[in-house]
Amino acid sequence: MTDDGEVVAGASTPAERSVLPMAADVARAMAAEHGVCIRPVALRRIDTQAGRTEVVPVACGSTREDVCGPCAVKARTLRMAQCREGWHLDEEPDLSPREPTDEEKEIVGARADLVVAYRAARERGDDETAEELAEQVEDLDEQLRALGVRGRLAPLDPPERARRKRSTRRRQDAPNLPRRPVEDRTVGQTFGAGRYRPSTFVTWTLGSYGRVREDGTPVDPASYDYRRAARDAIHFAALLDRLWQNTRRCVGWEVQYFGTVEPQRRGAPHFHAAVRGSISRTDVRAITEATYHQVWWPAHDQAVHTADRPPQWDAVRRVFTDPDTGTALPSWDDACDAVTEPAHVVRFGEQVHVKGILGGTEDAGRHIGYLTKYLTKSVSHAARLSAAAKGEEQEEQARPVSDRQRAHARRLHAELAMTPCSPRCAVWLLYGVTPKGAGARTTPGVCRGKAHRAETLGLGGRRVLVSRKWSGKTLDDHRADRTAFVRQLLADAGITPTTRTTTGDPAVRWEPTRPNDPDVPGRPVLLLAAIAERQRWRAEYTAAQLAASGDLPCSAIDGAAA
Repeated sequence: MTDDGEVVAGASTPAERSVLPMAADVARAMAAEHGVCIRPVALRRIDTQAGRTEVVPVACGSTREDVCGPCAVKARTLRMAQCREGWHLDEEPDLSPREPTDEEKEIVGARADLVVAYRAARERGDDETAEELAEQVEDLDEQLRALGVRGRLAPLDPPERARRKRSTRRRQDAPNLPRRPVEDRTVGQTFGAGRYRPSTFVTWTLGSYGRVREDGTPVDPASYDYRRAARDAIHFAALLDRLWQNTRRCVGWEVQYFGTVEPQRRGAPHFHAAVRGSISRTDVRAITEATYHQVWWPAHDQAVHTADRPPQWDAVRRVFTDPDTGTALPSWDDACDAVTEPAHVVRFGEQVHVKGILGGTEDAGRHIGYLTKYLTKSVSHAARLSAAAKGEEQEEQARPVSDRQRAHARRLHAELAMTPCSPRCAVWLLYGVTPKGAGARTTPGVCRGKAHRAETLGLGGRRVLVSRKWSGKTLDDHRADRTAFVRQLLADAGITPTTRTTTGDPAVRWEPTRPNDPDVPGRPVLLLAAIAERQRWRAEYTAAQLAASGDLPCSAIDGAAA
C-alpha cells in the first residue's frame, strides 16, 4: 500500500485484501459499463431444428435504476421513443381488427352448442354431464386464447349477484361538464393553412392537504390531512380514467395521451401528459373542475379491530369472526350493499399547467425528457429528487434527507398502511369487513399490495399510462422496430448477425431454469457471456456503419437486438 492509501497489486495483509473488489463486483461493473443487464436471468434455449440446447443470459427487464441500471436506461429510452412517435401523428393509426378465421369461427360455433347442452344438463340435474361439458368449454376457450382471440365469451353460469347500480347523477358541488359530439378521429387539427399541427403538454396536481415548506414537509404536521393524502394517492389512477373520459366528451374527438405519474415534493402524485392535438386552456380548466371520482366502498374512517386483537378465522364456517362475540363479519358485497354515500371523493387541485407544443422542435424534445425524467427512480427517491434537485447535476445531493422529511414520510406511510387499497385488501378486516378472496392464510391488516410500501407512497399501479391509439403500436412493437432497424442496416452491409433470436422463431423453445440445475452457470459466468455477446454486437454494428458510410451513433444497437 502506498503512502496515499492506494492499494497495489500483491496486497498480502488482511486489511489490504479486505478493500480489494470481489470478482462478482468486477463482473457487474463491466456489465454496467457495456450496457449489459447486471441481473441476467438464465433461460434454456432449445433449437428444435439443430437439436442444440444451451443456457443463455436474458435481461431482467427491470425499470428501476437501483435494481438494474442498464435495463432501466433501455426501458426509459424505449418509452421516450414511444412518446415521440405518437405525439404529433398526422395520420390516423390503423388498429382495425383482422377478420376472424374459419378455425376461430368453428371453435365459437362448437362452444355455443356445448353451452346449450350444459344449461340443459343443469336444468335436469345431471351434474356429472354438466361438469364434463364445462371442461370441454374450457378447452375451447384455451384454444381461442392460443389463436390470439382477445376478450372472453359469456360465462357458463350467470353471476349469482345482480350488478350493483349507483346513481349517475352528477354531484351538486361539481360544475357541469361541457359536452360536444365526439368525432371519430385522434389526430389534432392544423392551423396556419395546414403549416402547424400543435399538440399539448398538461400537468395535473391534487389539492392541498396543508401548507408545506420548500422541502415538501408540512408547516403544521398536526393539521396536515394525511388521511386524505393517502386516499387520494390510492385512487389517483381511477381519477385519471375519469379525466380522459371527460376530456373526450368535452373537446369532441378521441384524445390520445402519453402520461407519467410522479410524486411531488410533498409525496402526493401528479400527472404529466403529452396530449395529441391542441386543447385550449379554458377547456382544460373546465374539464379539471368538473372531474371527480367517487369511491363507493364501505366506510373506513375508524378501525374496529386492532392488529393485537384481530378478527379470527373460523375454520368450520370458513369465515372471519369478531374476536369478542364470535359473530361472522359481513362480506365485501354485503358491506357494499349497505353503502348509501361514497366513502371518499377525489378531485384535482386548482393548479393546472397547460402549454402548446409543436412537433420536431427543441421544446418538444425537452418536454419528452421531462416526462420520462424520473421513470428509472423509485417513487420515494423521485420525491426526494423533486424536493431537492433543480437540475440533473443536483441529483446526488438530493439523496440525503432531513429528520423532518423522514418524519413526514413515516406519517404518510403509516396512514397508507391503514388505508385499504382494493376490495381484496386484508386491511378491510381491521374495519370489520371481510375482503374478497379472504381465507385461512389471510392475515388481518397485512396486505402485500404495492400501494402500502414505503417506496411507492400509495402509487401501486403503473407509472406510465399510454392510450391505446397513441402510436398504433405496443411497446413490444416499438422494441421490434429498433431490432428491425439494426438488422436491416446489417443486411444492407452484407453482414450476417450472430445474435440469437429471442422471439418469433418457431424453431426455438424457451424453458426456465432452476438454481440447482447442473448446467446453469453462476451469475458471473452469465455476465461475462452477455458482455462478450454485446461486444460482438457492437463490432457488427460498427462494421455496418462503416460499410454504409453513415453517421449513426454506435449506441443505437444497445438494447435493439436484446
